[in-house]
Amino acid sequence: MADQRFSDLIEQLRHGRVDRRTFMVRATALGVSASAIGAALMRGGVVAAQDATPGASPAAGGGAGTELTPENLGVPGAEHSTDTSKGTINIYSSWPMTGASEQIGPDSADSIRLALEIFGGAAGGFALNYEALDDGLASSNGAWDATKEAENATMVVNDEDAMVYIATYNSGAAAISIPILNEADPGPMAMISPANTAVALTKEYEFNEEGQPEQYYPTGVRNYMRVVPADDIQGSASANWAYTKMGITSAYVLHDNQLYGKGVATVFERTFEELGGEILGFEAFNPDADDYQSLMTSIADTGTGMVYLGAIVNLNASKILLDMRSVMPVDEVLFLGPDGLINQAFLDGAGDAAEGAYITFAGLPPAELQGPGAVWATTMEERLGHSPDAYAVYAFDCAVLAIQAIDQVGEKDRAAILDAMFNTEGFVGLVGTFSLTETGDTDASTMSLNLVQDGKITFQENIGV
Repeated sequence: MADQRFSDLIEQLRHGRVDRRTFMVRATALGVSASAIGAALMRGGVVAAQDATPGASPAAGGGAGTELTPENLGVPGAEHSTDTSKGTINIYSSWPMTGASEQIGPDSADSIRLALEIFGGAAGGFALNYEALDDGLASSNGAWDATKEAENATMVVNDEDAMVYIATYNSGAAAISIPILNEADPGPMAMISPANTAVALTKEYEFNEEGQPEQYYPTGVRNYMRVVPADDIQGSASANWAYTKMGITSAYVLHDNQLYGKGVATVFERTFEELGGEILGFEAFNPDADDYQSLMTSIADTGTGMVYLGAIVNLNASKILLDMRSVMPVDEVLFLGPDGLINQAFLDGAGDAAEGAYITFAGLPPAELQGPGAVWATTMEERLGHSPDAYAVYAFDCAVLAIQAIDQVGEKDRAAILDAMFNTEGFVGLVGTFSLTETGDTDASTMSLNLVQDGKITFQENIGV
């Protein structure tokens, strides 16, 4: 009888006669498990989205094969088990959750929860528990903190049930935690990032500092992966677009002096010069300054055609743009920034000064996703009440990749799970299909150029190689 009432309740959800909250309350009262409720919510949410747009194309989220199910996600043909008889495996994430990151971090955490719901909260015979850790400081506008990240990573490696660390958002934070997980006992533990783009974390590169990336892997074993294209692609694509397509011949480069911000700014600087452009200045700004009027006046006096800002939103990036626009009008000097600025907090902080700003992103924004990606975007917007942060899509892919590796191994074995994750090939992600390389990098190269128009970040084109 309870099964029939639950089926009837699912039908009501599918056709919009009950909302999600009412559905969850009634299903819980019927004694339905949390995993079954989560799976039903997904099925109901997908059908509702498709019913609302009859005849929609896969790009709009409709059509066959676009449902978010274990069969349609990740590596095709991967077997999935919802059995939990073997015990529990813990999965952790770590990134800032407050201040300027109050949408960035929580959106990615909820995206992981969505993935776990779709897979029934289980894999390989184990129940999967997830905890979202915060490595930011509210007192620093949510900026990541080295001590907090080290504490998070140390806690995770000392949890014998922890098998996967989905971390970090900031590349500088990854430089702290990768070695900690690399030297875990009894062996390196898998770490996978949805957002780190600093080249030096994984690749030999001409602009690296001495010892990178080897210094992050003291055991000599690679334990770190990322599903997002790195800044050797982002920085060079940005410079090429500015010089070749926009005809910009001079640029002034600012950076926040962090691994990520300085790294992507350096790639932009060197590539722009190699193309024939002139770099009129390359300097770190003080993120604690009250204003940048004097700095911007001096930059304006150089007659530059653009300002490139390598920075994260937490370090006063919005104020940089505000003060820039007070002396350099949008129709005279172009502003370009990397993916550390592709978030609502940057727009809110800069206000009207953000209009006309260009921002690159290593992937596609939610509104441009197709197939299952479009369904994910619709589902997340319903869950959150706003369009999800751009990087939440990669958090979802990280979770699916980890779940499928646990399914493949079927044991609570860190080394085996790491090996399974590192050897991922043909993974059908929400942005596109990719494989991981021998350095732990994705072989994808999608790089979107976006423009702030009418207070929104709008996709322009793919400038990736």
